[in-house]
Amino acid sequence: MIKKILNILLILFIIVSVLPFNIYAMEPFEVDGKAAILMDFKSGTVIYEKNPNKKLEPASITKIMVLILASEALESEKINLDDEVLISENAASMGGSQVYLEAGGTNTVEELFKAICLRSANDASVAMGEYIAGSEELFLEMMNKKAKQLNMKNTKFKNLTGLPDEEHLTTAYDIALMGRELLKHEIVHKWLSMWTTSIKVGKDRDVTQDLVNTNKLIRFYPGANGIKTGFTQNAGYCLAASATKDNTTFISVILGSKSSKIRNEDSKKLLDYGFSNYKSKSLNKKGDIIDKISIEKGKKEYAKIKVKDDIDILIKKDNKSDIKKEIKILDTVKAPIKKGDKVGEIIVKSEGEILLKEELIIDKDIKKANILNVFSKLFKNLTTK
Repeated sequence: MIKKILNILLILFIIVSVLPFNIYAMEPFEVDGKAAILMDFKSGTVIYEKNPNKKLEPASITKIMVLILASEALESEKINLDDEVLISENAASMGGSQVYLEAGGTNTVEELFKAICLRSANDASVAMGEYIAGSEELFLEMMNKKAKQLNMKNTKFKNLTGLPDEEHLTTAYDIALMGRELLKHEIVHKWLSMWTTSIKVGKDRDVTQDLVNTNKLIRFYPGANGIKTGFTQNAGYCLAASATKDNTTFISVILGSKSSKIRNEDSKKLLDYGFSNYKSKSLNKKGDIIDKISIEKGKKEYAKIKVKDDIDILIKKDNKSDIKKEIKILDTVKAPIKKGDKVGEIIVKSEGEILLKEELIIDKDIKKANILNVFSKLFKNLTTK
């Protein structure tokens, strides 16, 4: 009997040892799409992935990049919400998902934002790009340049709409990076999270287009606040979604799903998993003053040191380990120095493991001292002794 049990155990051991997967690396659940990811907005931490770097067509999720560049143009005052945009023949001819802009008509920048965010309008996307850059081609160059800046290593844009093109490719991971960048622009949040609205189109602005957000999570998932849907026969059903609860925001991406219903359910599954198991912890805010540093041969003897960016980490809700911050600062720096120069870093650790590093920077420009400054300091030192 004992020999029989041992033989069974041996057989089981052999079976397990040759299985084509590692049971310790199994995902907590499966999603339908060809690729998927769940990323923490604040820290960029990835907590779920499926084929995250597989190159796929993104359909209208492409327009996240259009919205990033449009938001930047708005914030820099290159464009304004009430600007009247003349609709070109090219923009009006886009087809696919559209709001039926008419060549020769005008629409405001704000109306174009609404059309892109809610209807996912191809014509509005091209009209916006043409208005910002001067032509569709020049705006496309801006999109690919921005993708490189965001470290979207596996992305190549061939158009502003996401209409089918076998060379127009990106990945779930790159889309999460792109979505994270868009959410940093608070100016666009009101349109991303808007459920319904309407705009006027046509040369005489006599046609009303009622807009309903193609992202159904905005209405049906608590805390949903973005980002963008997409669909073509080639790409399948795609969704980059975001939601916020308490102090935590997650970005989920589903690419190549079989139906709109399945992509929505899988997006909710990803978001639920994130919110149930993890929380965001804020350690420092951008601009927090950490210390001061001695300035050698400068017009000022000291400069304040501040945190370059928000420092946030994602931790499991049942994590009981201590989070420690190690601050490293140069003893002194020589003038001249510029605002934003790095003079140290904060290292965040948990159980000896480095979670992240963030730069510490100078808070202002400090010029090199001239002879008058030197004598002034000497005189001050003599008179105060």
